[in-house]
Amino acid sequence: MASVFSRLSALSLLVGLVACGAPDASNKDASQGKGVKVVSTFLPITLFTEAVAGDCAEVTSLIPPNLGPHDFQATPSDLTDLSGANVLVKNGLEMEEFLDDLIDSADNKDLVVIDSSKGVETIKAAGGGGHDDHDDHDDDHHDGEHHDHDDDHHDDDHHDGDHHEGEHHDDDDDHDHGHGHSHGEYDPHIWLDPVRATQQVENIRDGLVKADPGCADGYRKNAAQYTAKLKELNTEFTEKLKPYSGKTFVAFHDFATYFANRYSLKAEFLVDLPEMNPSPADLQRVAAQVKESGLKALLSEPQEGNRSFNALAKDLGVNIVEFNPLETGSAESAKVPGTYFEVMRSNVNNLVKAIGD
Repeated sequence: MASVFSRLSALSLLVGLVACGAPDASNKDASQGKGVKVVSTFLPITLFTEAVAGDCAEVTSLIPPNLGPHDFQATPSDLTDLSGANVLVKNGLEMEEFLDDLIDSADNKDLVVIDSSKGVETIKAAGGGGHDDHDDHDDDHHDGEHHDHDDDHHDDDHHDGDHHEGEHHDDDDDHDHGHGHSHGEYDPHIWLDPVRATQQVENIRDGLVKADPGCADGYRKNAAQYTAKLKELNTEFTEKLKPYSGKTFVAFHDFATYFANRYSLKAEFLVDLPEMNPSPADLQRVAAQVKESGLKALLSEPQEGNRSFNALAKDLGVNIVEFNPLETGSAESAKVPGTYFEVMRSNVNNLVKAIGD
């Protein structure tokens, strides 16, 4: 995993490459009838943005679908995409810690940045469990707002909320296994709670309506259809998981707190971040939790943790099932907004298997 400093050095090089070799990418295409150019950051944000945009906008994912935010390294084409975009949609809550520097490097003075976490109730991140502090994340400076790079806004004016996006908190990461990535003060995995995901979609809708009022009716209609399905999904999960209220499950990394809290479950995890290797203490803690709760399976991820969990599951005599946090996926799945519902239903089915009767 590259350090934050190596990311910055790479960005400096990329700026020079783009300045020398990239075409003059104008973001005035929307006024010429070619549609609004929207860049979304990673898989769940791409799914939500595709759902709202419909035929009104062209959506491009900044991070390749098969790569997660933890592993992303910018390329010259990424800067070119941002330079020519009208809108950028992000999860927020420091999930995309690299983003502020990348935006500054793209030097797109007209870029509208939509923070999909605006106003969403958040839970403070606390390594090793104990996610019980709630706050409303309402940084008024992001949704549908034009970013003026001449004002150097990414360094001060646009980061005056309670938590600063793009800021690296070395002191918050108690499990620093030499990696350059950490989440900030607040748990960013809000998309895994259908209720909070509904708010994200509504934020994306509002931002696109403001950025492209000519297609406002389309954005509103598309968002209404998608949020209706999200509300149905929440009702479905509430009923299905009601018999398991208070039960504990164990995931590979710390992504499931919002989901667990929504359905009165308890989430444990092996490591804080997916690129970390579990310590002996981590393995002992999870082993004790599995024995205490009588779990039938551990919840692995499609992109991380199989080796560690397979060995641990074998030692404990339990199975492995998958809970996909939707941080990565295939290029095909990223273009189908219904992927969210398919994956989340599979997650819940596997969760029930893991908890057992």
